[in-house]
Amino acid sequence: MISSMDDFPMNEVASENRMATQISSPKFQVDSKIPTSMRAVVYRGINDMRLETVPVPSIGPGELLIKIATCGVCGTDLKKIHMGSHSAPRIFGHEMAGVVAEVGAGVTNYAVGDRVMTFHHVPCGECYYCRKNTPAQCPLYLKTGATAGFAPSGGGFAEYLRAMDFLVARGGVVKIPDGVPFEQAAFVEPLMTVLKGAKLLNLAADDTVLVIGQGPIGLMHALMAKRTGARVLTSDLFPERHAIAARYGLANPIQAGTENVVERVIAETEGRGADAVIIAVGGNGLIKTAMDAVRPGGKVMLFAQTQHGEATFDPAAVCVDEKTLLGSYSSSFPILGEVTDLVFGGYRSGLDLTRLISHRFPLEEAVEAIHIASNPGASSMKIMMEPAPGAGAQ
Repeated sequence: MISSMDDFPMNEVASENRMATQISSPKFQVDSKIPTSMRAVVYRGINDMRLETVPVPSIGPGELLIKIATCGVCGTDLKKIHMGSHSAPRIFGHEMAGVVAEVGAGVTNYAVGDRVMTFHHVPCGECYYCRKNTPAQCPLYLKTGATAGFAPSGGGFAEYLRAMDFLVARGGVVKIPDGVPFEQAAFVEPLMTVLKGAKLLNLAADDTVLVIGQGPIGLMHALMAKRTGARVLTSDLFPERHAIAARYGLANPIQAGTENVVERVIAETEGRGADAVIIAVGGNGLIKTAMDAVRPGGKVMLFAQTQHGEATFDPAAVCVDEKTLLGSYSSSFPILGEVTDLVFGGYRSGLDLTRLISHRFPLEEAVEAIHIASNPGASSMKIMMEPAPGAGAQ
């Protein structure tokens, strides 16, 4: 069961409690003349990110040129930067929002000046994988449809990006309603990935869910689980993150630095264990913790384990104890309407996700932004890059 927006408590607080100070700026709008060059943060190799001047992308028929107001730094971006899984050069960034700056021939649903968020992948909706409800494995989805130059890689860490024709034609660019700031709209993409996971778990109102990790993704997982009526336990090393979660009505924290998470979950569930456990922290070390914390017949979802490798777990826990180990990756476009209702409608009614933002950086400070995002601490949550400082709040 998915409940209404009313299940989110109002999270209006005094301005001094905001996690990051907004910077005022002139109105973010389309340039009267599109420049030929722009600033972009370019990946040049493992741990090598550079601010460079690159050409503004040219667009063709069916395409859009989008001027970027803000872009979130995602954990998948960080893994690519640090692990060298992708060839260089590239321009990463895929949680972005901005303004349509140019419209290609044949495009009729968008106009210059439209405020939009854009995905970087979109499924075909027709292939074998789409029919089997695994759209993230769709061959078209595996193509990247947004680029700021070089091999298409999202392009949000730049001033402009090109949305390709197949992305535009298949609903990968979403208009932002008036009154919703760009940085709230930039959460459409990550929240869709989270809600997809919640739906795969098929949670019920009498379930108990443990979410391991209360960074921005983990906190959103807890919120989506809470919408089903389930009781949600949250685990994190930092009390400061639990304090943020409490502002959204998440009231069952486990202090992972001082408490035994598994013992606490068992105690909270009459000795059974959680009905579902969501691992929203990268790495494989917490898989055993999750498997120990889930009840017989329960489900463990891997959400942040995006690097190939090997992990150790007890196979009898899956066979004899009938515990299910499953994964969820990336977006699901059939739920896009529900996600945009949550993000756009929730901005002033209890789901202001901009309050997860701890840092906003101009492109010139991208190296520091990536460093902070790569080394999460008590004072860091969502990190945003703003080509025009202050534009994200507009």
